Amino acid sequence: MTFDTVLMVDWSGGNDRGVTPKKDAIWACAARAGATDAPAYFRNRKEAEVWITAFLRTECAAGRRVLAGFDFAFGYPAGFGKTLTGTDDPFAIWDWFANRVEDSPKANNRFDLAGQINALFPGTGPFWGNGLKRDIPHLPRKGLARTDHGMTEKRQAETHAKGAFPVWQLSGAGAVGSQVIMGLPMLARLRHAFGPDIAVWPFEPLTPPIAIVEIWPSLIARAVTETMPDGQIKDAHQVQLLAQTLSRMPASDMTHMLDVPPTNEGWILGLGHEDMLAQAALSPTAPPPLRNDCFAMPQGAYWTPVDEAQKHLRDKLACVTATQTVALQHAAGRFLAQDVSAFRSHPPAPNAAVDGYGFAGPAPTGIARLKLVAGRSAAGAPYGGTVPPGHAIRILTGANLPTGVDTVVLQEDVSASDTEVSFHGPLKRGANARAAGEDMQAGQPILQAGRRITPADLGMLAAAGIGAVTVRKTLKVGVLSTGDELREPGTAATQGQIYDANRPMLGALVARWGYDVIDLGRAPDNRATLRNILDDATRKCDVILSSGGASAGDEDHMSALLEGTGSFALWRIAMKPGRPLALGLWNDTPIFGLPGNPVAAMVCALVFAAPSLRVMAGGAWTQPTGYQLPAAFSKSKKAGRREYLRARVEDGHVTIFPSEGSGRVSGLSWATGLVEMADPAQKVAPGDLVTFIPFNGFYE
Repeated sequence: MTFDTVLMVDWSGGNDRGVTPKKDAIWACAARAGATDAPAYFRNRKEAEVWITAFLRTECAAGRRVLAGFDFAFGYPAGFGKTLTGTDDPFAIWDWFANRVEDSPKANNRFDLAGQINALFPGTGPFWGNGLKRDIPHLPRKGLARTDHGMTEKRQAETHAKGAFPVWQLSGAGAVGSQVIMGLPMLARLRHAFGPDIAVWPFEPLTPPIAIVEIWPSLIARAVTETMPDGQIKDAHQVQLLAQTLSRMPASDMTHMLDVPPTNEGWILGLGHEDMLAQAALSPTAPPPLRNDCFAMPQGAYWTPVDEAQKHLRDKLACVTATQTVALQHAAGRFLAQDVSAFRSHPPAPNAAVDGYGFAGPAPTGIARLKLVAGRSAAGAPYGGTVPPGHAIRILTGANLPTGVDTVVLQEDVSASDTEVSFHGPLKRGANARAAGEDMQAGQPILQAGRRITPADLGMLAAAGIGAVTVRKTLKVGVLSTGDELREPGTAATQGQIYDANRPMLGALVARWGYDVIDLGRAPDNRATLRNILDDATRKCDVILSSGGASAGDEDHMSALLEGTGSFALWRIAMKPGRPLALGLWNDTPIFGLPGNPVAAMVCALVFAAPSLRVMAGGAWTQPTGYQLPAAFSKSKKAGRREYLRARVEDGHVTIFPSEGSGRVSGLSWATGLVEMADPAQKVAPGDLVTFIPFNGFYE
């Protein structure tokens, strides 16, 4: 049995927990194919139920099949329902609670209700754990005070689940009874709201698009402990880990876990399969490695056009990084691993767009006079009463519109006294007011997986109530130079030696692209040494950029080593500069073998490595952003290859570097970008439009 989306919910039987995320509150997390949303925190049950309902509606509308798990018992020990409702039908118990539980963010009647239920049973009990200061008839504070109530202490599920607490305990360490009483009404409402689109396991066949199951995160307690990041709240991490684990579980394993004997007591998903669950929870989260033939070009493409080479990379490469959840303040520049939906609407309530006076619109033509109610509505301090017809209230920008207000008149347009305001109409209904959710609505997708998060995105995510996001771990890129002739800048060198310009240049490019740079140093022209360097590099790098040794000569050891892996591909690109490009896998780690000449190395890095690394980091392939500008030069080229000229813009015209030699590294420093000349034959005269691509246009 397969599910497109998994939603895990850690419920709470307590009161409102406040704005700041806390343990022992309500947490929820959704996952698809192993990629999770950031855990969502809910301060109270009302807020959580609104979000859960909206989430399930969104998933259904999108045609996705959902497995929704809640961490409280779906039933009671056998015989309880018979006494309470006259039937052992678990849904009758759900409806009984839904009709009688009184719940608000600050108070509920769960203890009084438990006392009333105990009165239906002989003796004393079965519920216990009065958590209030006042005594409640029939509800003992201690479990030992119960006698002769006739119910077993645990469901069959709790007798098999080591460490599970019985459903009768309402307060104290480990108590779950309050969660059940306060959770079943919510499930009953969901069941009635979604009708034939929802089914509850193990009471019903799971053929509808939404499957509701009972969970117990303690089944993967060891995995939770071993994988929990420092500073994260345990409840948040365990719903995220369980959602991730179940969402990537093979269909056969899921079917096996769901195959339990019929019972009106309910059952815990995964009970009896703890080892399988724990192993799945601890398994690596990184994507599968690239295919060994990912760089193999079709036969006959010896001089490969740039477009064909790029298309091959775009089609064959995939993300190679694992996922992690980070707080919003640490998410800038990271690639989203999962679509993000708004946690709540923005604005969350209708509010004023200006400072002024709020009333029930519209205001007709002429002078309007309205009595002024006492008090005001300000941002963060809304007015709690109702503004009657014919009255207005002082309201400030961003303040919630009180009941009875839908229109705001600017304070500059009003004459006001202590008791009355007047202004000239007309003013249409809704003027100067923002509707709830007019920017974003709760459950609405706002960012898609693969997007690199910008500062503006952070503002939007924060406004939508998102405190953390699931992103790809930062790509680790090794930078290596090869060749006996290379020396470290600043050291002595003979006439036959050159300083290594590629490594600092490529490392700076990689850092500017937002990846972690792993400096692999310089490799001599020694195959055994290079092999050892590559072996070590693959243990700490996701991808390697090397320069030099990328052709087919006697000293091209990189090409020779990659050829032995069976993954080697030597591409001769129809471009200038930068024709040879060696690619392959070493211990499943992709290697881009760039040319040794600095200009060719940088151009190949911009044209091929930049978009490829973006894909492997978790983003989307992007084409460079160029501009049509008039040329300040003359140039003639033959057909059959793409050419890139070092260039910069002066007085609105594009000037090119005097020399096209690929060893002239000073031209890279002089230039601010490249002129791209297409494959066909071309002649450029001063004033002709050419394509100029700024250096940052290749990766932003």
